[in-house]
Amino acid sequence: MGVKQKKIVIIGPAHPFRGGIADTNEAMCRAFVKAGHDTQLVTFSVQYPNFLFPGKTQFNKGPAPNGVRIRRWIHSFNPINWLFAARRINKLNPDIVIVRYWLPYMAPCLGSIAFLLGKNIKIIGLTDNVIPHERRLLDSFFTKYFMASCDAFMALSQSVKRDIYTLSKKPSSYFPHPINDQLGEVISRKEARMKLDLDAHAKYLLFFGFIRKYKGLDLLLEALGDQRLANQKVNLIVAGESYESMDEYEDIIKKHHMEDRVILRNDFIPSEEIPAYFCAADLVTQTYRSATQSGITQMALHFNIPALITKVGGLDEFLIEGETGLFSTVDPQNIADQIVRFFNMDATAFEESIKEEKKRFSWYAFVDHFISFYSTNFDA
Repeated sequence: MGVKQKKIVIIGPAHPFRGGIADTNEAMCRAFVKAGHDTQLVTFSVQYPNFLFPGKTQFNKGPAPNGVRIRRWIHSFNPINWLFAARRINKLNPDIVIVRYWLPYMAPCLGSIAFLLGKNIKIIGLTDNVIPHERRLLDSFFTKYFMASCDAFMALSQSVKRDIYTLSKKPSSYFPHPINDQLGEVISRKEARMKLDLDAHAKYLLFFGFIRKYKGLDLLLEALGDQRLANQKVNLIVAGESYESMDEYEDIIKKHHMEDRVILRNDFIPSEEIPAYFCAADLVTQTYRSATQSGITQMALHFNIPALITKVGGLDEFLIEGETGLFSTVDPQNIADQIVRFFNMDATAFEESIKEEKKRFSWYAFVDHFISFYSTNFDA
């Protein structure tokens, strides 16, 4: 007997807002639609007040994605709007509402809308984090409020699923963060380096994405100062917008005399430029101090590039040590040791392992898992 098709609403960031969560919401929506489910996205008319947003702009200047219906109905800090947004969602008469949860700031808005939805609608919290990387007063209160509004939870890493269980005994499941289907084609290393005006024969590490203290760019820069890496002329590309002062990082670069080995692109990288950055790199580096899961790991896998990750949170759930990536401790010396180790290994073997391993990270497998989880817990 086939699975009954569902009406699904996904609440969370989407175009015209930028960033990895918006991209993954759009990819998820497309996957549900392709599986035959009537699915659309409800996103924000206003996401963050400008004074709370540390980046240069919240918006993606590119065209709206194909194959996705997006409604901009939610004002994140206007409680009166939440009532009207809930009414509009109720009129869509969905079977399931998936609410993307990544930040306690959003809990009053998302939780209140969820509480206002019809009792016949099942609310599934899709959780990137329930314990934030950078904790603030009232985080726990806000997260518990949001979780009280949900009927069940889907986590994108085992570590988050464990965190959920400490806060709620409602049904929960886990599926590894899928790889987005709109990241662009793999291009040759030669072409990628030509696009970025890089040395065709040099060795390059890539640190990609928003720069935050917990992501440990300082640890990576200290590791890069290791004399063994200097002797091998290992370079680093830092491609992402900083959410804090760059002074600390620039001081480390100067301390180790690495001005000619570190390329800083302190800006949001538009989607059309992403393939060049990943395909130009030998190794993606995620030297995080804390993490749950990261879309950067999945981007590396998409482009067949191995990643070096620190063994924190759920990062090591997505790689096989020595086959699709390398693991280090949160220590510059050990990070440097692992980079040296990598450049003594067979890059071709990594690529072949990655091509096989990444098959398990599809959005279509996620949809099958999600619908099975829903049916087990809620279908009569």
